[in-house]
Amino acid sequence: MDKRLELSKEEQEQLVAAVKDYFLNELEQEIGDLAAMLIIDFMMKKLGPLFYNRGVRDAGSFVADKLEDLYGLEIWRVE
Repeated sequence: MDKRLELSKEEQEQLVAAVKDYFLNELEQEIGDLAAMLIIDFMMKKLGPLFYNRGVRDAGSFVADKLEDLYGLEIWRVE
């Protein structure tokens, strides 16, 4: 997996707990840490790049908009 999508140990632990809670509360199934981590790995591989790329595009659009605002501050132009 791409290093930009890797989770810290703390993030992994939080997500494992969240997945286990979801399975228990919503599906009434108990799963272990390994099963939860396998689900997280699968979702990261399938959804991680999608959301990462969307974030990059959104950031690029934001920066482009701010750059347009900056050009609007010009007070002297050669005509």
